[in-house]
Amino acid sequence: MTEAIWIGTRGSKLALWQANWIKGSIEKQHPGLPVYLKVIHTSGDKILDVPLAQVGGKGLFVKEIEEELLEGEIDLAVHSMKDVPSDLPEGLHLGFYTNQEDPGDALVSREKKKLFDLPRGAKIGTSSLRRQALLLNARPDFQVIPIRGNVETRLRKLEEEKLDAIIMAAAGLKRLGVEDRITEYLNPEVSLPAVGQGVLGIELRKEDGRLHEILFFLEEPETRIRMRAERSFLKRLEGGCQVPIAAFAAVKEGEVLLKGMVASLNGETMIRESLSGSGDQAERIGVELAERILSLGGKEILEEVYKKRYE
Repeated sequence: MTEAIWIGTRGSKLALWQANWIKGSIEKQHPGLPVYLKVIHTSGDKILDVPLAQVGGKGLFVKEIEEELLEGEIDLAVHSMKDVPSDLPEGLHLGFYTNQEDPGDALVSREKKKLFDLPRGAKIGTSSLRRQALLLNARPDFQVIPIRGNVETRLRKLEEEKLDAIIMAAAGLKRLGVEDRITEYLNPEVSLPAVGQGVLGIELRKEDGRLHEILFFLEEPETRIRMRAERSFLKRLEGGCQVPIAAFAAVKEGEVLLKGMVASLNGETMIRESLSGSGDQAERIGVELAERILSLGGKEILEEVYKKRYE
């Protein structure tokens, strides 16, 4: 087992942490197997002055990496699952889910005030339409300010743009060792997480049997159940960064409880539902929950969101 493995990754500090975690895990499990990283600059990393919803959504963070994977330039890609669209290119799949971290959102406040203690009209920075809708539903008086960039950039913008607070994924802050910046871990009842938040996904070529055998040790069965439920929900809604959709599946002893949400951009209209069942029925649960939300008015909400996007 001497043939080297090349891991494709974005170049941000967080992406490199994630890729290096996988690299170190492989080297520990398979001593003597050479593992290297290849940094790939994606469109999502280059286009920073426009909201993702206006330039193609979360797929911009994986497109170039997937192209190199298909061309054989790299052997696998490490993704934050919240950045991965529900549809993948032919010939690729998410072979393993691993390193599940805190799935929730976190508030980083400049004056260390919690969400509901922030002053009326407070300026909250986020690039996520999901977070925007949830924030405005909880506090319609907030001013939501679009900010993009990596973790360090957004923490810097909190100060430079004199924002009252920003909302970020708790997992990223923890992985980078800056969880001391977190003012409050937001209750999922206030800020339901994005699909796949806190999970690392390993994307590789379907036919690469050798690599599947090498990486099998990374798989977390309960995390896979969670992803099957959440991503089938997302796929049925045909959603992404362009629309305010949220979902989180809690898995315990083979059972799954999936909570999902669809909202208008201003947070005034929100549909939240949940569904539970056996983990081996995770995909069905995701689809059924999506169908339920669509029937309760989610279809009209999504149509209106897409209409505004293209106006």
